[in-house]
Amino acid sequence: MIQAIRSVHVFVLRAAFLLALLLPFHANAQEAHVAPVNINTASAEVLSDALKGVGLVKAQAIVAYRQDNGPFARPDDLEKVKGIGVATVDRNRTRIIVE
Repeated sequence: MIQAIRSVHVFVLRAAFLLALLLPFHANAQEAHVAPVNINTASAEVLSDALKGVGLVKAQAIVAYRQDNGPFARPDDLEKVKGIGVATVDRNRTRIIVE
């Protein structure tokens, strides 16, 4: 009886360990399915859906900045928009296209 309990315990521990190892890969795989967005042409709705940490209000600020100042030359130019900082740009670097 004790041997059976130990066997189950070892199995559960191994399964939990494997799950802990694989979980980050699953999260990254889900993120990889998000299509990059052109910050010079996307609507506020598209920007808010595509960029992490950017809600509709910030996305509207991006569009307004773009309309007032012209197209962005590089992703880092988003930092010029009020409410968008270095962390937001870095978090979304793989999601941003500038064309």
